[in-house]
Amino acid sequence: MTISTNKSRPIYPGLSPDLNARSNLIVCDKAGAAAVSELLARADATFAKRTTVFVADTLSDGDMTTLATDIAPAAIEFLPTLSAAIARLREILDAAPMGVRLYAAGTEPLIGSVVQAGADYSIDHLSIKTEHRGSLMRRVQCVHCKGFTENVTTNPVTCSHCGLTLMVRDHYSRRLAAFQGVCIDAEVPGDVPETEAIYQ
Repeated sequence: MTISTNKSRPIYPGLSPDLNARSNLIVCDKAGAAAVSELLARADATFAKRTTVFVADTLSDGDMTTLATDIAPAAIEFLPTLSAAIARLREILDAAPMGVRLYAAGTEPLIGSVVQAGADYSIDHLSIKTEHRGSLMRRVQCVHCKGFTENVTTNPVTCSHCGLTLMVRDHYSRRLAAFQGVCIDAEVPGDVPETEAIYQ
């Protein structure tokens, strides 16, 4: 569980099965797939049969076979990127009946993207079951140019759009699925602290 003193910082309590849901949609990456496997082990076969898992990752044939075995008997779809998985999730949500439960397991950009997609279909973020696994990398929005820099592992970081050096704050926006990045040397240009790899 990730904890912060910043009130906007998301908390990921972990996955738990909703045995009353009519169907379950789970988005995960390779690291999050372990959490999904553990979730299915805690549930019953009926839960698994009502579950579809979207794995958003580039995987070898061997990894896909292993995950398909670990996640059986749930249905599983492999998508090569997070954006492809979110597009597929949106297709399913577009035609989904009432009683769908949404889950996300993996990195914060993945979880944020699932919560963002859910919000577009009136699914409250508090009803989405989430578990952080894998890298601590972040998606960061530059407050100055509004551009997004993906997969950020350092602080500070250079904005991939305007080139400003940004301090990555703990302030998080669910609407944008991103952390806030603020120019670190606005008052004294060039006064930039050493870059630290802190979101590995």
